[in-house]
Amino acid sequence: MWPPERIGHEWDNLTSRDARQIQEELAQRVRIKDAFGKLRTVAGVDVGFEEQNTITRAAIAVLRFPELDLLEHVIARRETRFPYIPGYLSFREIPAVLDALRQLAHGPDMLLCDGQGIAHPRRFGIACHLGVLTDLPSIGVAKSRLCGEYEEPGPARGDASPLMVGKEQIGWVLRSRERVKPLFVSPGHRVSMASCRELVMQCVTRYRLPETTRWAHRFASG
Repeated sequence: MWPPERIGHEWDNLTSRDARQIQEELAQRVRIKDAFGKLRTVAGVDVGFEEQNTITRAAIAVLRFPELDLLEHVIARRETRFPYIPGYLSFREIPAVLDALRQLAHGPDMLLCDGQGIAHPRRFGIACHLGVLTDLPSIGVAKSRLCGEYEEPGPARGDASPLMVGKEQIGWVLRSRERVKPLFVSPGHRVSMASCRELVMQCVTRYRLPETTRWAHRFASG
């Protein structure tokens, strides 16, 4: 069965307290070190909403790597069951993402998620959550900061500065394209801090977003 769901938990009728407990428990399983083989495919994951946010629309785009040509894309829709609460968005979005993953003909070697990895108050953003549930290597590629402090990176393509909470690095602030707003990149699962930055840049062409999440965003937005 695809995806290889190694861990499951309840999704319906959760309170924010329930969700926090799940995050804290599963965060212990996150591996911030490289544990992946040769990458032949990479997938972008993004989520949108329809019908006044009552329907969750998850999109996954699978690209060949390193060529970055689109191999496959799928869309899944399901009723939105969890409220919008910052810091808990994965509980709102992942059920539809798992539905989309099950539709794929080509299982990706790595996921790049539109959202946070460990750059999250409980070090468990959507890239961590999805990575731990499926045991797939994953990276968070967010367009805005959720937590942490940083110095503005240089203006050139590939310039980056560490995203910090105290003395702990939780990600990178990455200039993916010259003189555009930076991305907030962080490991999700089975990817190291150094590699997440390098891999995202390998997926960037001439746009701000890497091709993975750029394609996924296009399909998620309709």
